[in-house]
Order: sequence, then structure tokens, then C-alpha cells
Amino acid sequence: MAASLMWAAEPILARLAYANSDALATSAVRALTVVPLAWMYIFLSRSRLGATRRQWPAIVYIALVATVLADLVYLYAISLPDYPVVNAVLIGHMQPVFIILIAWFVFREERLCRYDVLGILIMIVSGLLVSTRTWSNLQDMRLGTLGDALVLIATIAWATTTIAARKYLRDLPAGVLSLYRYGIAAIVLPLAVFVREGFPAVNRYQVFVGLVVGIGTILYYEGLKRLKAAQVSALELTTPFFAAVLAFMTLRETVTILQGVGMILLAGGVCCLASKEELS
Repeated sequence: MAASLMWAAEPILARLAYANSDALATSAVRALTVVPLAWMYIFLSRSRLGATRRQWPAIVYIALVATVLADLVYLYAISLPDYPVVNAVLIGHMQPVFIILIAWFVFREERLCRYDVLGILIMIVSGLLVSTRTWSNLQDMRLGTLGDALVLIATIAWATTTIAARKYLRDLPAGVLSLYRYGIAAIVLPLAVFVREGFPAVNRYQVFVGLVVGIGTILYYEGLKRLKAAQVSALELTTPFFAAVLAFMTLRETVTILQGVGMILLAGGVCCLASKEELS
């Protein structure tokens, strides 16, 4: 739950950081801040550095697609005027749908059971309600905004990297993977910022974004070691609710009735996807 709170705070802090910055600079500072936290986690967990030759392509893919591309697209969507933080968090939590579909259609490694199908359908309806926001938009088939589309693209990209990590990096310690993932991004993103504008001004909210992401990642992996996957999935559902509360307190964003129903359906969909884990 503490990890969920950290991830709920990320888009709020990013929105505050945009007062005198943008998504690219915030992504660069975020990556630079996570790297020392990853080193600290490696030291405390006494993990060994290093990866095999077969693991490096997957590591580079995750770093570039998840941290450089998807995270940047996600943070850029949040920077769009009037785009609700709650939308970004809720659509981002539809990642399990794409993980299951990609694993089934592309790799043919997982078989869909009735809980998977039901969970996928429920989460699709949830995403539709969240993106449309009001009954009038739903009736007029205004299914979302540019921000929703960008977050959806980021979510699909994250899903592919999750599959890559499961398939090729199961034996790599979490701290080491985090170090490589954000370490590569800490080279690419600051270089892109420097080429564009030189040395940008750094504000405290950008550093806070990196801190909450790094701490959230560490807490998540530590929790994952101690809980069943189904329990982790259920606890992660607190992220949208934390985000809704924080967005109201800091940004004065409100949640529509349709979005509230979408939150409830999202919880139901994740519970369905987690059911087979409980049954096993």
C-alpha cells in the first residue's frame, strides 16, 4: 500500500513540477534520482551486479521502451492542459489486460480461462467509463482525449516490457534491474535535454518524482517477496483511490460518477484476473 501511495503521488508531483519545466526535463531528473536509490537497494539487499549476454537485449529493451519511451509519454500526457490525473492512473492500471492478451496472442504461452476473459471485459468497460467521464460523452461516443490515447500507448508499452522481464530476467535481482533500467535512461534523457536546451533549471518537485518512483519500486519488490501475487494485485488497486484523493487535495480535481463506477469495475476486473492465482 505504501508503494501504491508513492505511485499515486508521482503524477501529482509531476503536474506541480511543470510550473517551470516540462515532461522531458522531469523524466531526466527522475531517472537521475532513482539511480542512487537503486544502488542503495543493491547494497542493502546484497545483490550481485552483472547480467548475462542473453539478458542484456531484454534489459536495454526495458530501459528504452519502459523508462525512456513509455514513462516519457505518460508524463507528457499528464502535462496536457485539463487532463485529469485520475484518468492517467486508472488507464495505466489496465496493464494486466495487455499483458494477458500479448502473452496469449504473440507468445502463445498462457491459456485464457473464464476469469481472464471476464476480467478483461470488465476492465475494458472500466477504461471506457473513465475516459468518457460523463454520460453525455458516452452517448455521443466521445471516447476520450489525446491524453487518454497517450497513456494507453504507454500502458501497452509497459505491458510488453513486463512480459520481457518475466520471460528473460526472472533470475536478475530487482535492484540490479532497476539500476540498469534507470541507469540507461539517466544517460539518454539528460543527453536529449542537453541537446535541446543545455542545462535546465531543476525544481524540487522533479526530484520528489524520482524519490517516490524509486521508493515505490523498492517497496513493491519487497512486498512482492512476502505476499501472493493475487494479494499484490488487490493492494495495487489502492493507487487510483490515493490518486483521486491527492488530486482533489492538491489540484482540486474531482471524480465524476462515471469515473467512480469505472474505479469499482477496475477493482472487479483485477480481482477476476487474480482469481486463478488464488485457486492455484
